[in-house]
Amino acid sequence: MTMTPQELRDQEPTLELINSEIASRLARQSESGATVDTKAVFLVGFAATATQFLASQAFEPYAGVAAFAAYTVAIGFGVSIFSLTKFEDIEPREVLDNHGRSSKGAALIALAATRVGIFEKNRQVHTRKTKRWAVSLAAVAVGICLSTVAIVLHTGGYGRHTEPGKPTAATSSSATSTATPSATSQSH
Repeated sequence: MTMTPQELRDQEPTLELINSEIASRLARQSESGATVDTKAVFLVGFAATATQFLASQAFEPYAGVAAFAAYTVAIGFGVSIFSLTKFEDIEPREVLDNHGRSSKGAALIALAATRVGIFEKNRQVHTRKTKRWAVSLAAVAVGICLSTVAIVLHTGGYGRHTEPGKPTAATSSSATSTATPSATSQSH
């Protein structure tokens, strides 16, 4: 549908309102994307720190390896958020070249159409980012649970009350297996 020049002039206030609404919505979309990026940075940092902590501990191998795998997934998905295509924006040179000689109404229609297209492309990027962030968050949660299990399973009876001079089964078996021959001969 084409408008006459008079119809375009009559629609200018409406077109200005539509453009300002679309522009503010694009700004909110961009802010939301930046928030997801910030949250992803914290998740990646937490997962990396948790991985280093677990690596410095003695842990039950199966649960520990599973925790490392979960942290790897969290870091991978978190980093992939940063490497996704950046949000698109209006190209100033293109707008000037294409619409600099247009009437105000025609320029407003073209700007609104361009902004709608950019918003729709950015929505796809934002949706991918938020889905990847959710996977990363879930992987961190699983990693924390598995790390806890791996460390608790390895420590076994540590911290349980025993009678003086009576080691627990886990402590006595590990003590005898780690004793060196010189330490054993000195105690006899």
